[in-house]
Amino acid sequence: MERSWDGAAEAADGAREPRRSRRSLLGRPGHERPRRSGIALPDLLALNRMGSFDWNLDSGAFDLDPGGLAVFDLRPEEFDGTRLSLLPRVSQEEGYRLDAVVVQAIQQGRRSCAAYFRIRCRDGTPRWTHAQGRILRNGSGRPYRMAGIVREATAELADSALLNISDEERERQTRLVQWTTTALSRALSVEDVTDVLTAPGGPLRLGADALVLGLVENGVFDVIAATPPLDSVPELLHMPLDRTLPLSDAALTREPSYVTSHEELLQRYPRLRPYVRNISIRSAAFLPLVAQDKVIGALALINTEAKVYTAEDRNLALALAGVIAQSLQRASLFDQEREIATGLQASMLPRRIPAITGGDVAVRYHAARTGRDVGGDWYDVVPLPQGRTGVVIGDVQGHDTHAAAVMGQLRIALRAFAGEGHPPQTVLGRASRFLAELETERFATCTYIQADLASGALSVARAGHLEPLLVDAERHVHWPTVCGGLPLGLATVFGEDHYPETQLFLEPGSTLLLCTDGLVEQPGSDILAGLDALTGAVRDGPGELDDLADHLSDLLWEQPGSPDDMALLLLRRLAEPGGPAMPRIRLRIHQADPTGPAEVRAELRRMLDQWRAGAVAGDVELVATELITNALRHTDSGALVSLELRSGPPDRVRLEVEDGSSHWPRRRNPGETATTGRGLLLVEALSDRWGAEARGAGKALWCEFTVPGPEDS
Repeated sequence: MERSWDGAAEAADGAREPRRSRRSLLGRPGHERPRRSGIALPDLLALNRMGSFDWNLDSGAFDLDPGGLAVFDLRPEEFDGTRLSLLPRVSQEEGYRLDAVVVQAIQQGRRSCAAYFRIRCRDGTPRWTHAQGRILRNGSGRPYRMAGIVREATAELADSALLNISDEERERQTRLVQWTTTALSRALSVEDVTDVLTAPGGPLRLGADALVLGLVENGVFDVIAATPPLDSVPELLHMPLDRTLPLSDAALTREPSYVTSHEELLQRYPRLRPYVRNISIRSAAFLPLVAQDKVIGALALINTEAKVYTAEDRNLALALAGVIAQSLQRASLFDQEREIATGLQASMLPRRIPAITGGDVAVRYHAARTGRDVGGDWYDVVPLPQGRTGVVIGDVQGHDTHAAAVMGQLRIALRAFAGEGHPPQTVLGRASRFLAELETERFATCTYIQADLASGALSVARAGHLEPLLVDAERHVHWPTVCGGLPLGLATVFGEDHYPETQLFLEPGSTLLLCTDGLVEQPGSDILAGLDALTGAVRDGPGELDDLADHLSDLLWEQPGSPDDMALLLLRRLAEPGGPAMPRIRLRIHQADPTGPAEVRAELRRMLDQWRAGAVAGDVELVATELITNALRHTDSGALVSLELRSGPPDRVRLEVEDGSSHWPRRRNPGETATTGRGLLLVEALSDRWGAEARGAGKALWCEFTVPGPEDS
């Protein structure tokens, strides 16, 4: 009676190692026992696409019978009795994995091991293969030989509903589904979804080399995303829905289709022949995207290598298509609602910016990138009597359509108050009372500036809003201190609807920047960091006003998931003929403002530091304090302080303090016990030059200080 294979293995256990044979155990000449059917055992194996192998673990010799050679698609002359002969068929990655399976089985003391793996046939097509072998050990338990069966398994895997895939493959597929679900859960818009799928490495995460994604609308198939090289076929991006193309075919039939070769693709869809002639497509899956029983599009996963789509592959592809379909449907609804909301917001903003004399204006508005609703940010430019211009920036509390509606009403009211020619403090006071009378719980921050670009005078009033930024023609940036009050609406509720005005000056070629906090504030970040970033972006940005507005929007605001609206307004005074203006600031101090001198000194200190005035900065601040004190004490008006950097060599700082008195200053000789009369002596001692000039109804005292050069520091 013929001994079974297991019996032969058991008999071999504990025996000395047999002599290595150059032929398979089951295929040795002279040992073939004919079956009753007249077919030898090796031939029976070959009929079932099986063969045997015999691997000497000590010497490394590896024998295959003719059936085994057929499984590996090798000719006898291509096989030299070593595993190296299999390298043209078994990839290095698969070889490492098979070695790991054998080593693990030996280390764990198992008597057999088995594995599925892929080989590449002579014509390039992949073939699933299964090997199972018995590990033979000697009397001391040392393994010296493995013998077993190798067989084709492509049909088995393709027909099996439950694949015998490795734990590593199952883990990979689990990670793939988890990644896709997590990434798409954060995608709000259709653009966000396509960004996830087409990002670097996106197709590979889906198990493909490239992909094409399209949506169906009104009988038309629109491709909305494609990765190279499939994005280079513009003729196929917008086509009627029919069955001549694979994606529209999948959408029409609601059935997935799979192709395993370039020839099969062109045979089924000959219309593609002119477009994919030079594109390597060896296999592809075309999947309908169905959400709530409605076909919304189709997805193509393209591979540049041949691939047999097993049942597990197809189930995984359909699962991914379902996740993508749900995400696209949700994103489409988000885009529709957002379009309605942003349309409402846009209708409430100025449709055009009027031309202004002596200056240019650039404005930008962006709705938040998170949430379906827009907010209450706005801007406005108002022509005023006597050639002046009013500029407004504001933000109504909240991020919903109610905030946008309140913003629209408030903007129109404020524009009407400004158009009547009222000063900024009156405009904001009336706007606050108007908002309080709307009986809404919303408040608003706002800055209103009345600008006379002929002279450069700016009258600024601020209601809880960010201060403006000034940048001169030489790109020196500073944030002037601007007095302010409570936000509009709240100020009236608390009876504090008075807004003090601050006088600033815009030099020729200089720019005023107004913005809402959406440009400089991000959740979890300090707003001071945002203000510093804005300062740097303005300093390093382009010179043209529109280019600068785009630069600020792109650099600071247009980030994924920007949580707030953003309004931006830039006002530039045109440069005077004769070259760029010298860096200069002008600050006004009111007679009854007790904090005015300290605020002016702080601004002077900031500018001198920015101009790198060095040791002379302290002298300038001390002289400025003396001149401001004299102007406020000895006149009935306020003081206008100007600070200017004049190019050298050497560079000089010029300080001017102007008042409304016509009384000319005179030098005194105070005694030792006198408490006054030393002001001009101090000015003369600390400055390099000084003097007085008539200015209409008043006068100006000026003095100049030489800025030390680097060699003097």
